[in-house]
Amino acid sequence: MSEITWLMIAVVVGLVHLLVAAQMAQKYRTIEWNVGPRDAPMDTKGGAARVERAYRNFMETFPLFAAAALAVAVQHKTGGVAFWGAAIYVVGRAVYVPLYVAGIPYIRSLVWTIATVGLVMVIIAAF
Repeated sequence: MSEITWLMIAVVVGLVHLLVAAQMAQKYRTIEWNVGPRDAPMDTKGGAARVERAYRNFMETFPLFAAAALAVAVQHKTGGVAFWGAAIYVVGRAVYVPLYVAGIPYIRSLVWTIATVGLVMVIIAAF
């Protein structure tokens, strides 16, 4: 595996996350909202709201990870710190989602921190 493989796994994690968020929110939507311009935000509750927030949180760091993973690949600085950082980031982000949806507070924050450390490892490797 390589950092690019981890990047593609992160893409899959994001896509699955998006699909789960959309499916869970569906019970709060109307057909008019689905086919309309969506000018007003849709209100969700419980697990649907948590999975939506977790997805937004993922999307805050994913572009940074993608840029860093591509930077190490283009510069041929792969392996070692970059590889392990990518693995830590992706696994951490995948574990974060169910923890957030389940409403588990402290462990969720720890996992987020670990994933962020992984991201920082990839960024450092790019320099």
